[in-house]
Amino acid sequence: MMSRSVTRKLLGSIRGVSTSARLNCPGAPASAPAAQRGRELIKSRELEKDELRPLYMDFQATTPMDPRVLDAMLPYQVNYYGNPHSRTHAYGWESETAMEKARKQVADLIGADPREIVFTSGATESNNMSIKGVARFYKARKKHVITTQTEHKCVLDSCRVLESEGFDVTYMPVKSNGLIDLQQLVETIRPDTSLVSVMTVNNEIGVKQPIKEIGTICRSKNVFFHTDAAQAVGKIPINVSELKVDLMSISGHKIYGPKGVGALFVRRRPRVRIEPLQSGGGQERGLRSGTVPTPLAVGLGAACELAQQEMEYDHARVSMLATRLVQKIMTEIPDVVMNGDPDQRYPGCINLSFAYVEGESLLMALKDVALSSGSACTSASLEPSYVLRAIGTDEDLAHSSIRFGIGRFTTEEEVDYTAEKCIQQVRRLREMSPLWEMVQEGIDLKSIKWTQH
Repeated sequence: MMSRSVTRKLLGSIRGVSTSARLNCPGAPASAPAAQRGRELIKSRELEKDELRPLYMDFQATTPMDPRVLDAMLPYQVNYYGNPHSRTHAYGWESETAMEKARKQVADLIGADPREIVFTSGATESNNMSIKGVARFYKARKKHVITTQTEHKCVLDSCRVLESEGFDVTYMPVKSNGLIDLQQLVETIRPDTSLVSVMTVNNEIGVKQPIKEIGTICRSKNVFFHTDAAQAVGKIPINVSELKVDLMSISGHKIYGPKGVGALFVRRRPRVRIEPLQSGGGQERGLRSGTVPTPLAVGLGAACELAQQEMEYDHARVSMLATRLVQKIMTEIPDVVMNGDPDQRYPGCINLSFAYVEGESLLMALKDVALSSGSACTSASLEPSYVLRAIGTDEDLAHSSIRFGIGRFTTEEEVDYTAEKCIQQVRRLREMSPLWEMVQEGIDLKSIKWTQH
């Protein structure tokens, strides 16, 4: 068992307690007094007995499970517990029926055939299966893979693994609005390109890539097209046939379903072949061995069905709340930049940079709202988000970015509170900032030559 003090230290390092405490990440040298101060800060962050939990505004990280999804899952957690792959008795048949119903619910949401849906543990596994699976299967003839610099870490890391195996990977840059240049994609595709992987909606800045156009280019060049649609499925209309997508990754917990389950769409015509990552009993048409967890699959299916029924209403409501948040903040505070394309985006993911404010300081000031920042603590160095760097955001602006996530259960009151609190704290932090004072005096910060002492 982990001791309470160790747990607290870990929690503190995850939460990012302050600029000084963040610099003392695990592995970084820390003096005893600094460590003591860090511990005190960490302790102060723990919820007291009657303290309210913060408002939740981080819907890109995960979503709360819809109670209707839980209702669908519960019978399969307790009463119908058979292995869905047992073919000799009623327990197996019940679970198999539920699993196949869920497969159809997932397929219907994206306009696919149920036989094209493979259950996985989530979008990370789906992305790994797609990228490594396609590249390895066709490696005798094709050794080139294309992706973008703003993909999710699991896509970029899968590509790094392929590079270590001798594949050639092109990491395409994106324009300053976060979208890829289609002409550049056409020029990048080679005769030995096996796969193009571009995410539908970016998890950090919310931009929506031109998936239909990319799909058309890939089909005309006889190259398979994979998209990580974890942030898009159930939120915007998707039809895999119209988009000409060959592989699509889906995550349960991003669409108000359970954690630990996802799906991979693998096209049957034209047929996509992938080399499986897992060996075993040959479940899921041999692509993903292992017993399918019936309750989780049922939860994913229910979440997909609800998303299909409520997509139009949810999208309109999220758009309204997002507009409300952005307008409130931007009319009250100067020098606020929205990162990513203003039109080609999913409205529920808002990434704002507040000039002359350190993002982590603002997160600490907004501790009664659950948000995330573009910067992270990496072994005693403060690195801004690689997505913001890829779109050419200035280092100082990248450090001052905050992501606001709005979803199905966000209320107008929560949006208003978040906006008001944000305005109040940005003003307070700027008043403390010498840089802000210099800007008010008309000094161009870029013209200053800073010296080290």
